Amino acid sequence: MKREWVLTKESFDALLAWLDTNPDSAALKYEQIRTRLIKMFVCRGCLEPEDLADETIDRVARRLNDIEPTYAGEPVRYFYGVAHKIQLEYVRPKPVSPPPPPVDDEDKDERGYECLEHCMEKLSPEHRELVLQYYQEERGAKIDNRKHLADQLGIAVNALRIRVCRIRASLLECVQKCMHTAAA
Repeated sequence: MKREWVLTKESFDALLAWLDTNPDSAALKYEQIRTRLIKMFVCRGCLEPEDLADETIDRVARRLNDIEPTYAGEPVRYFYGVAHKIQLEYVRPKPVSPPPPPVDDEDKDERGYECLEHCMEKLSPEHRELVLQYYQEERGAKIDNRKHLADQLGIAVNALRIRVCRIRASLLECVQKCMHTAAA
């Protein structure tokens, strides 16, 4: 997401003052709102929940002079409304680039492996190791391996699936970009 407007200390202080007249209480409300926004974006399958929560806060702060005089009710509701709009922007289909020109299968396979290796290197060490461990083994051993991996991480197997699915989605996007760039 593009950011043209930057949150300044003055606009942040004004935002806190809008949340509560007591500075300590305002800071606590701010943290609660940010945490809830992050959880909301995570539950909706967004890959960049912290960035989207910060974008939400920035947009509210940017419009605060227009909102504050007329807004009635809890400010947190306004944040949720803005977050909903940002989430809709996030899931809006991106323009599809034209497919790369056809190439022979051997070149394509070799380039695909090179792109996959390149994209795996771009992952954080924790994510890289998680993906490699997740896809080890076959059949029943695979299931046992994933249960063991979830236990090691202290999460449910379903949470592990979701985490790996998100990493895999980012890998797929990276590989597709790499393949398109290599073909062009």
